[in-house]
Amino acid sequence: MKVYVSADMEGITGVVDAEDVQPPGRDYERARVLMTEDVNAAVRGAYAAGATEVLVNDAHGPMRNLLPDLIDPRVRLIKGRPKPMGMMEGLTPEYDAALCVGFHARAGVLGVLSHSFMGHEIEDIWLDDEVTGEIGLFHAAAAAYGVPVALLTGDDTACNEMKAWDPSVATVPVKFAKDRFAAQLVPVAESRAAIEDAAAAALADLPQAARPTGPRTLAVRWQSASVASHLTAIPGVTRRDDRTVTLEADMLQLYRMFNLYLRVCTAVTSNPPYC
Repeated sequence: MKVYVSADMEGITGVVDAEDVQPPGRDYERARVLMTEDVNAAVRGAYAAGATEVLVNDAHGPMRNLLPDLIDPRVRLIKGRPKPMGMMEGLTPEYDAALCVGFHARAGVLGVLSHSFMGHEIEDIWLDDEVTGEIGLFHAAAAAYGVPVALLTGDDTACNEMKAWDPSVATVPVKFAKDRFAAQLVPVAESRAAIEDAAAAALADLPQAARPTGPRTLAVRWQSASVASHLTAIPGVTRRDDRTVTLEADMLQLYRMFNLYLRVCTAVTSNPPYC
C-alpha cells in the first residue's frame, strides 16, 4: 500500500498564531518540531496499517518546514518550492490513499488561522458554485487521480469542513477554535496518539474514491481587482466581476492553474497573510 501525506502547518497540534507558522516568528522553530511529530504520528499509523511506501509533501508556506533529521526515516520527503501542483505535489494515481495532516479551515469561517492559500488576498473560492478552500480543492483533485482522502487532522472547524465535504473521511481534531488566533489545545501526547490510531484505522478500511470526469468550474474572488485583471492574460480565464475570475477545465488542470494564480498574485501584491 502506497500512502501520500500532505502536511500543512496551521492545523498542527499546539499551533494558534502567525508567530507559530511564519519564519522568523518567535515560536516558528518550535512549531516545526510539532509539525514533524504530527506527521510522524500519521506515518506510524500508515505503516501499522500495512503501508509499504509513504511520501510526504511539505505543503505549508515556504514548504521548508519539516525537519529531515527528525522525520520518520522510512519517509520520502518533498521539500521546497515552487512546485507545479503545490500542496499535492508528488501525488499520482499509483497511491492508495492520501492523508491531510495539519490542515485548516477556509477563508471567512471562524477557525484557527483560517484562510484560503494566501491570507486575506483570497476572499472566496467556489468549485462548481460550491464554496470551498484548501480542503475541498485538495479532496477534489485527489479524487480526480482516483485516490481517496482517508484522514484529515486540524482544528475542529477544519474537521467539520472536511466532514461536510466527504463524511467518509476520518478526522482528528487536535484543538478546538476559540477564535482565529486562540484555541483549546488537545494535550500533545494525546493528539499524537489519536493521529496514529486514526491513520491506522482509516487505512485499514479505505473508502472508494469516485473519479469524476469532464470539465469543472473554478471561481476565485480576490481582495485586489489588480490581481483579477492580471489573471485575465491567462488563456481561458474570464472575469465575473472586477475581483472574481473563473476558469473551466478538468480538475487536475484547474488545480495546476490555481497554483499559477498564486504565483501571479505573489508578484502583483506584497500583503502579508493573516491581516
